[in-house]
Amino acid sequence: MKKNFYNLIKGKFLVSDDAFKNWRFIIFLSILALIMIASSHQADKKVHEISRLNNEVKELKSEYVDVRMKLMQAKMETKIIRSMENRGLFPSEIQPQKIIIKKSE
Repeated sequence: MKKNFYNLIKGKFLVSDDAFKNWRFIIFLSILALIMIASSHQADKKVHEISRLNNEVKELKSEYVDVRMKLMQAKMETKIIRSMENRGLFPSEIQPQKIIIKKSE
């Protein structure tokens, strides 16, 4: 048991006669480790991208609410009347009349 442990630490399994199959397995494990690391980095990139896009969506939503509020205020009748008074236009004093067209045969 002690001898096997020392041989493992010294790396005798890498230089022995049947070391080729050990090296193949070590290379296989190294490639798997590299693939796992690359996959992890890709996942981290996607998480950061999702976070950035969520922040951008929040900003755009708040900008939308702000612009909608300004538009609703600009469409108010009193604001329109005030802006038209500056141009010399005033609301009509006469009530509008409904025009009814009858079709004759």
